[in-house]
Amino acid sequence: MPVLTNPRAERVRSVRALSGRSSRARTGRFVVEGPQGVREAVREVPERIHDLYVTASATARYPEILRAAQASRLRVHEASDEVLAAMSADAQGVLAVVGAAAPSFAEVLDGRPRLVAILARVRDPGNAGAVIRAADAAGADLVVLTSESVDLYNPKVVRATAGSLFHLPVVTGVSLEEAVAAVRGVGLRVLAADGAGDLDLDDLLDVAGRAGAAAGPDLAQPTAWVFGNEAWGLPDGDRARADDVVRVPIHGRAESLNLATAATVCLYASARAHRSTPRSAAGAPGRPH
Repeated sequence: MPVLTNPRAERVRSVRALSGRSSRARTGRFVVEGPQGVREAVREVPERIHDLYVTASATARYPEILRAAQASRLRVHEASDEVLAAMSADAQGVLAVVGAAAPSFAEVLDGRPRLVAILARVRDPGNAGAVIRAADAAGADLVVLTSESVDLYNPKVVRATAGSLFHLPVVTGVSLEEAVAAVRGVGLRVLAADGAGDLDLDDLLDVAGRAGAAAGPDLAQPTAWVFGNEAWGLPDGDRARADDVVRVPIHGRAESLNLATAATVCLYASARAHRSTPRSAAGAPGRPH
């Protein structure tokens, strides 16, 4: 194909428009910017990629992306640096236009997840993306982004996931009430993470999986964590939906942890407890994918 050199072309304007939510909703497409996100999209969901744009320098720098794209017979367009910059200030020479996906909540739950992250009214795109990335790293089976949270396909969210968006299902468009009822219905205990929680995460981890431990949540069992808004956390009504409220202990002088850090600590605590407990004892099989 000819090299794209006109930064004012209609194609360029259409890709740029996907930074806006209305354009994403109308087209059912979003942009993945930068080599890491594009690399994972090409590897994991090539069937959803409509177009791939690369500069000559990026082609030389990331040949593995081009090889994988060619193997999947994707439409690859070479573009000038000016064109990529007009499409996105964060492309780093590589950008993909990808079709949005809507995983079925019911089907994911049929796989009997053991570890779920629920983001309640999380509005900051960087935090939302970072929690998805942390959930992926911890081996979680599912992330739920409630209906009052940031748009999953906001470019800042997609960048912050660093490709993890394509590794595990992320369900959107459900209320916190619906999400909690659904995961509880398949046997998960619901824990809300809150600095004012009655239970200490370290104490729970110390006794996780031990027979005869004091009554309370067992991190070795299937668990759904609820994480609240960056600014105000979880209001009383949302905390009341959980089975227990757990705090991450602060051993130093920090006033608190930010959302993404606290979520990472909680998810890894559950992941550690799950690894140390036989799956049969934990009451559910492993990840469904």
